[in-house]
Amino acid sequence: MSNSKETTSSDCNDSQNRDCNPKKMEHEDSNLCPPDIPSSSPPQILSLSELMETANEVSKMTIAHEIVVNHDFKLQEVNFSPNSLESRMKETLHKAFWDSLREQLSKMPPDYSHAIKLLQEIKKTLLSLLLPRQTRLRSQIEEALDMELIKQEAEHGALDIPNLTTYVLGTMAMLCAPVRDEEVQKLRVVADPVHLLREIFRVLDLMKMDMVNFTIQTLRPHLQEHSVQYERKKFQELLNKLPGSLACTTEWLRKAAAEVSTSDLLSFSSTSEINGSPVPPSPMAAIHSPTAVLNQAYMDLLHWEPGKEDYPETLLMDKARLHSLQVEVNQLAIIAAVLLVSSSTCGSNVFRSSLGCGDRLKQVTKTLLEGLPDTRLEDALLDISSQIHQEVNRTLLQLGYPALSTDKATSLKGQLGSLADKDNAVRILIEQRIQTFLRHYLCPSGQNSKNLLQGLGPIQEELLEVGQRFGSLINHNRQVFGPYYSGILKKLLLQEGKSDIGTVS
Repeated sequence: MSNSKETTSSDCNDSQNRDCNPKKMEHEDSNLCPPDIPSSSPPQILSLSELMETANEVSKMTIAHEIVVNHDFKLQEVNFSPNSLESRMKETLHKAFWDSLREQLSKMPPDYSHAIKLLQEIKKTLLSLLLPRQTRLRSQIEEALDMELIKQEAEHGALDIPNLTTYVLGTMAMLCAPVRDEEVQKLRVVADPVHLLREIFRVLDLMKMDMVNFTIQTLRPHLQEHSVQYERKKFQELLNKLPGSLACTTEWLRKAAAEVSTSDLLSFSSTSEINGSPVPPSPMAAIHSPTAVLNQAYMDLLHWEPGKEDYPETLLMDKARLHSLQVEVNQLAIIAAVLLVSSSTCGSNVFRSSLGCGDRLKQVTKTLLEGLPDTRLEDALLDISSQIHQEVNRTLLQLGYPALSTDKATSLKGQLGSLADKDNAVRILIEQRIQTFLRHYLCPSGQNSKNLLQGLGPIQEELLEVGQRFGSLINHNRQVFGPYYSGILKKLLLQEGKSDIGTVS
């Protein structure tokens, strides 16, 4: 991943996250050519060719982005479900083609026209699998699969398909990845030439996929080095074609700026009450740090309302990843809250015993919450309370203690069920701690700190992993689109400042 920009850890510890460095964003962007953000204009009508070209550019940018941010990214064969229309059509067309080939080869004399085309395609595929340094093998393939010679042999009825396929299988065995060795070996015992050719093509398709994925892995360090410039360049090209395409991003940042303003006012009000001071905040406080606003905007992505369509244009490529993180964070909050309530009600000694009760309850809770929408959380918590009751009683008996009393069991069930309420005090506390921890990951220098995991011990391992993914994703986005955010925020924040203090110098 691209190197993260340097910040100071002390700034990252600000509980309100006002900024990792008050002038950081402006300083970072000062060395960049400012992006050419087209002014708002009426929708532009693109021709079909322009739409296709734009879609192609988006596809290129998306693939490059996916390779850089997703270390597990690889191309895979598309498999349709057996009963789908696509699967039936594919099977029908393939059967018709191979039946036609069988019919041609069964003629007297055989008709090799289709077979020759297949051999030519096989040769082309084998050559595409070669590395630049494999010049000797390239020459051997060119000689063994000399298409002019093959055509002449076919014309004289002397084409030896078994001999050619034997050579092809030997070459495939040399070129394939170890994972394909067994499949290539299986082809050596296939006697039917038509079936053999069909299977050769199937395995060659897999080998091409292996080669593409190998190339991706090889090029990933180079792509990571240049990804920021590449993505920004492609995005600018899209903006030039589609003026006014940052409307959702602007609105996203505007809402974040409003949240920061509200947070500042609440903070000032609270401080004034404590200190007994009625002195109003400084007018310059109206102009917030762009980085503080952007960090708030990033945190808002973990609370995105399901079905809300106006997602920031600069984050569309990561929308699915961020939604997945949001789901994980919500589940971790419930798991931590369930374990905290259970431990408090049933006694921490039960959870800390060598019998592993805490770990089992965590796994049970995680399993029952897996893939569950918030609308069914109340039902899940009912099942969870029942499972926890049984597990705790089993552990108490093993430790030689009496089972939970009826009052405690009822209290446990009620407290766990109340976690379905978003205003539940325990749930709010856990969510706030998780948000504080994840906010720390917006500052690259703070990503190794574990001092914010107080009360989150049971989910520490999962939370650290989520934090690393979230921080990595956000810091890459910040590097790519930082100049755009800076331009938008300067306008938004200056306007906000003018409304409060007149002219900003």
